[in-house]
Amino acid sequence: MRDTLEDLYFGNITPNDQIVKSGTALKKAMEQSAECEEKLTALLEDKEKTLLLRLINAENEIGSTMALENFILGFRLGMRLAVEAMGRAYVPYSGYQVGAALLCADGTVYQGCNIENASYTPTICAERNAFFKAVYDGKREFSAIAVVGGKNGVISGIFPPCGVCRQVMREFCRDDFCIYMGGAGGAYETYTLAELLPCSFSAAEHMK
Repeated sequence: MRDTLEDLYFGNITPNDQIVKSGTALKKAMEQSAECEEKLTALLEDKEKTLLLRLINAENEIGSTMALENFILGFRLGMRLAVEAMGRAYVPYSGYQVGAALLCADGTVYQGCNIENASYTPTICAERNAFFKAVYDGKREFSAIAVVGGKNGVISGIFPPCGVCRQVMREFCRDDFCIYMGGAGGAYETYTLAELLPCSFSAAEHMK
């Protein structure tokens, strides 16, 4: 894994390799599958419908796990996308550029960068930028995020998500959501959301 991260700076992977684009055969197959599931559940009795939904949920869990495994296996791609996003940051005041690549449960990847503002408060972090883009597109389930950062475009140390970004993750993600943080010289750290935000405030637990 460490060798993979070191290679990302010199790799030749196309960022769009992991993105499920609209109009592609894979995207159409996913849409047809969802449509069939909806029609089938409408025809079934309550007990049969419950059983089918359990099977579908189990299949979705497997699919989400496979997507996460693919993200881990394609760690170089995830970090490369984060590095690419880092280069688009708008940071005229601090000079610290941060990039993020967010993996949705369906395999789609969204990039984000930090954007600063002269009055500071409107500044947005790379992680929230990626999340908000994904949510705008209708995404609600996420598996992992890769984050890199540094002064003047040079990756320098680990850049963990701020408290506000962690709370945004809590809004949409489960405890096992993974945060990959890349550093200089191939260093990296991996945490789950539960580890980065223990005893958290969530809608599921506190907004019933």
